Amino acid sequence: MIKRWFVTGTDTEVGKTVASSALLQAANSAGYRTAGYKPVASGSDMTAEGLRNGDALALQANSAVALSYEEVNPYVFAEPTSPHIVSADEGQSIDLARLSAGLRHLEQRADWLLVEGAGGWFTPLSEQHTFADWVQREQLPVILVVGIKLGCINHAVLTAQAIQQAGLQLAGWIANDVTAPGRRHQEYLATLRRMLPAPLLGEIPHLPQPERQALGAYLDLSVLSH
Repeated sequence: MIKRWFVTGTDTEVGKTVASSALLQAANSAGYRTAGYKPVASGSDMTAEGLRNGDALALQANSAVALSYEEVNPYVFAEPTSPHIVSADEGQSIDLARLSAGLRHLEQRADWLLVEGAGGWFTPLSEQHTFADWVQREQLPVILVVGIKLGCINHAVLTAQAIQQAGLQLAGWIANDVTAPGRRHQEYLATLRRMLPAPLLGEIPHLPQPERQALGAYLDLSVLSH
């Protein structure tokens, strides 16, 4: 049976890609044929091969299945802004059916699929739809990445409530130490564990260049709720 997960964050810049890389590495170690999918990415650099987004490249590198860049990231934009703004500006509307078609394709290639969103839960993809609408359409269980910093408790609880109000399963959450732990760090974690209605998969410590580290061992996939 194919396992599918959607990774969202409490905000932008909370380490979704670091957490996604850790999840893929942990699933690889467990013997799954993994594939990472970043349907929409903004904030990209022009290369000899075309526009490339760093988050999508990280998912590609950590997938057990060999994937082309286009399979990982069908919609890529240069400007680091909300997808609905840059896509309208470039006249390239984001079609939810194309997002789903890319997911169907990867389901033929892998048995453990990780889909990484853009920004937070309600990131708009157009004037009509948010990323949350597509996740609801696909009925993907959600893994929430919480960047541990001031304000994260409120953001995490609000996001968890929104996920559940959409009728979706919050399968688990990851604590990502985006800054060096402060004096109240353990109290933040204890509060999040009490208030979030899902298991903690693990804590990723504050690391130099985390994208170059082995991260899978920080997570326990066995506690993912199904």
